[in-house]
Amino acid sequence: MITFEKILIAVDNGLAADSAAKVGFELAKKFNAHVGLVHITEPVIGAPVMTDSTMGMPMQNANDITSVEIAEIQNEVSDNIIDHIKTKYGSDLRVSVFTEFGATADGIIKCGHDFGANIIVMGSHNRSGFERFFTGSVAEEVVRDAGIPVLVVPLRDEKAD
Repeated sequence: MITFEKILIAVDNGLAADSAAKVGFELAKKFNAHVGLVHITEPVIGAPVMTDSTMGMPMQNANDITSVEIAEIQNEVSDNIIDHIKTKYGSDLRVSVFTEFGATADGIIKCGHDFGANIIVMGSHNRSGFERFFTGSVAEEVVRDAGIPVLVVPLRDEKAD
C-alpha cells in the first residue's frame, strides 16, 4: 500500500495553487501526513538608476523603493499567502512552513528534499502554446527534476462546469 508521511505543497497567490492546496491537504488528512507548505519568492529586477548628465550623480526619485524594502514587501506577501492557505486548509494538521528566495522550480525541489517529502503537490496554470513558450512551466521542471513523485493539480476551467 502506498503511504505518504510527508507531503510538500507548493503555493503562490493564484487559483491553481489554491486548488493544489485543497487536494494536498485532503491527501494529508487521509494519510495523517505531515505537511510542508512552501512559497518561493523570485527576485525582482529593478529599473536601472538614472544619472543626471549635468552633475554625473544618480537622480533621486521620491518614489524609489530600495531593494531592502522590496524584500520586506515580498516576505510579507509570502507570509500572508502561507498563513491564508494554512488557516483555510490545514488547521487540524501538523504543518511546517518554508519560504525560499530564488528560482521557483529549484526552490520547490530543494524544499522537497530538505523536508524529506514523499510527494510534492502543486498547481498548474494550464498555459500552452505561445504563452508557455515564453513563460516556461514550473510544474514541468519540478516533475522532470524532483526525483520524487509530483502530483500536478490542473486549474479547473469554471466555464466548463
